[in-house]
Amino acid sequence: MLDIIDLKDEDFDEYTKRIDMNSSDVLQPVQDIINDVLENKDKALHDLTLKFDKADIKDFRVPDDVVADSINHISPELKATLEQAKENITKFHEAQIPSDWTMTVQEGVKAGQIIRPLESVGCYIPGGRAAYPSSILMTVLPAKIAGVKKIICCTPPDSEGRVSDEILAAAYIAGADEIYTVGGAQAIAAMAYSTETIPSVDKIVGPGNIFVATAKKLVYGDVDIEFPAGPSEMLALVDETAKPEYVATELLSQSEHDPNAATIMVSTSRRVAQETVKYVEEFLKSQERKDIIEESLSKYSKILVASSMEQAMAFTNAYAPEHLVIITEDDYKTLESINNAGSIFLGNLTPVAGGDYGSGTNHVLPTSGGARMYSGLSAESFIKKPTIQELSWEGLENISDMVINFAEAEGLYAHAFSVKKRLEDKE
Repeated sequence: MLDIIDLKDEDFDEYTKRIDMNSSDVLQPVQDIINDVLENKDKALHDLTLKFDKADIKDFRVPDDVVADSINHISPELKATLEQAKENITKFHEAQIPSDWTMTVQEGVKAGQIIRPLESVGCYIPGGRAAYPSSILMTVLPAKIAGVKKIICCTPPDSEGRVSDEILAAAYIAGADEIYTVGGAQAIAAMAYSTETIPSVDKIVGPGNIFVATAKKLVYGDVDIEFPAGPSEMLALVDETAKPEYVATELLSQSEHDPNAATIMVSTSRRVAQETVKYVEEFLKSQERKDIIEESLSKYSKILVASSMEQAMAFTNAYAPEHLVIITEDDYKTLESINNAGSIFLGNLTPVAGGDYGSGTNHVLPTSGGARMYSGLSAESFIKKPTIQELSWEGLENISDMVINFAEAEGLYAHAFSVKKRLEDKE
């Protein structure tokens, strides 16, 4: 199932491949769904939900009293878990909000930046193979902390048209304003363009399958998104100091998300690689989601042995993983050479599951190499940073020649006149 491969520099491109997020097999069906929602609105949502989720839903909004009552239908242990996670996530994300600032750029020229929240946000919460109350906390809480005024959530229903109490309770604890029982690309279209029931928002965030990720890419520009977040992925960068049984648990845990999840191990130690494969095969036998894990491991997983740590780190940056596990002799020294990763987990005692649920960092992260250009979801994802400037007479005079020369060189003479007129008035 998992072969050990000697990593060669010329093979980097081959081993960084994931599922094709631009496949025409997906693009056209998703565009058709978006067009259907644009044209037929709630009727399209009804028909698509019946088709894909087998649920005949007349009213997509979950009543507020049902959301509030959900807290009474979960175990005390889960309620405590959600509250503890909320506390950690809140503490971490509150530290991310920047402050307003101004500075004197030149005598008489004041400039700065102010912080303002988005007006409305839509959070997509995956369903299907598993329920993800943690994704409610990871998307809603940072938006609340940023000061977003309206936060809605869309999540797929079960075949009875219901959303689990676990999801609803997480939404209640996080402070979401509205919950809708709509999933898939149709939910993204509804939040982007509105229907009779679901309002449009300024930004859509949250992970999802390839159809959701593709829909987010297609509506981007009409609405903002954080980044395309597709199937989960993890790369473990390890040396001789790694415990193979721990690395094996990371490969298994990320593979159980989705048959298209990608898990990579790159090691400078062949012994660690061999023992990790042995533990994967041993632990797999007892996994409840064994079929999903096996399919994932067979499609996008690789066990690579690097000739040096330099080669291993170069491959890691080329892969730009969503989750990066580093277990090396000096993790912080290794970290200095890492440029591209969504979230990083240091040492034998730091499983990715810790960041998924409890450490306070966000688990909505860029996939498919997106970590080369995007950071994970944060409180800053929900704010705008308008710039401000103010000139005194002295400041206007100090930059007048520069502005006039630029404007006239570009043929924008009214721009130049706007400065000249003020200078004339002063005289």
